[in-house]
Amino acid sequence: MAEAAGRPSGLGVPRGLAGVVVTDTALGDVRGREGFYHYRQYSAVELAASRGFEDVWHLMFLGKLPDAAERDAFTARIAPLRRLPEGVTAALPVIARSSARSGPLSGLRTALSLYGASAGLSPLYDIGADRRRTEALAACAAVPTMLTALYRLGQGLEPVEPRDDLPYAANYLYMLTGSEPDPERARAIERYLISTVDHGFNASTFTARVIASTGADLAACLVGAVGALSGPLHGGAPSRALDTLDAIGTVDRIDPWIRERVMAGDRIMGFGHPVYRTEDPRSRMLRAIAEDFGGPLADFAVQVEARVEAILAELKPGRELHTNVEFYAGVVMELCDLPRAMFTPTFAAARVVGWSANILEQAEDSKIIRPAARYVGPPPPQPVPAA
Repeated sequence: MAEAAGRPSGLGVPRGLAGVVVTDTALGDVRGREGFYHYRQYSAVELAASRGFEDVWHLMFLGKLPDAAERDAFTARIAPLRRLPEGVTAALPVIARSSARSGPLSGLRTALSLYGASAGLSPLYDIGADRRRTEALAACAAVPTMLTALYRLGQGLEPVEPRDDLPYAANYLYMLTGSEPDPERARAIERYLISTVDHGFNASTFTARVIASTGADLAACLVGAVGALSGPLHGGAPSRALDTLDAIGTVDRIDPWIRERVMAGDRIMGFGHPVYRTEDPRSRMLRAIAEDFGGPLADFAVQVEARVEAILAELKPGRELHTNVEFYAGVVMELCDLPRAMFTPTFAAARVVGWSANILEQAEDSKIIRPAARYVGPPPPQPVPAA
């Protein structure tokens, strides 16, 4: 068949672009059949076990893990960037009121747009690599401040100013609660944040890179990514997975509740992943964190996981369906006393670093991402009927 305008008319592309390679990246990858993913050359789970969030941020942006002096310099550089431009701070109460029903992640879309305008962010196409990185550092540092302020304002509380002396994760919890967190909870949330910095070309990362490929400014890219993340099939699932545990309630209800949902064709939130064909390594890490905390919720989650996997194996033979990151992420955040309205925003507070690293990488490539679609409508051209 002939090609029109350089576009092939018979496209053998899988739905959702599953497995289609759209570019090269040095940032990381997901090897789903192995149950492994990495940031640059390091296992992401090992990084979460042995490094702090700032180290991983340095790795994603600058290509190497910092030594002690480099870590101190990087931390000193980003801490003051947590404070918002005056125009954004003044507008946050209005944004919080307007997004009261939809929550802080929806408010973040508006706040990020305003942040981009207030900070005078330039189109990526028009600026060099150093300025792009400077703008990205500032935006990443500002996102947790916006999210926590929007949540607190929505609860009728005053925002809490960031502290320069606290690490990223501890400062996030401090701005959220107004109290300095205990080290165990701060470290648990830090490990969760590190584990969700990046994860291949997921929907929100791909969205950010598509927008970056047009040469738009950083805020435009991040707003698009936040919009993609808000979907319940992407980052919107941690609280829904916890809702599943609440709905089941007791051990004796696990089997009938799950069987009824599976037979009805419903999706069990927190189970299954489009890439992994074995256990999600993030889920394995977070399960261990939950078990270290212990208590009824952690014990119940482990029991539900075991029964759901057994029932799914029985009713859907041949399919590998395990817990994904959302299942135990919800448990860990609940154990750390985060409000459920902040589960997905907390995901965003980590993923903004991965999005930004991808945006910076995409900005080095001048080729716009412009895929094609297969037309399946009525055959053209047909005569236009008279009015």
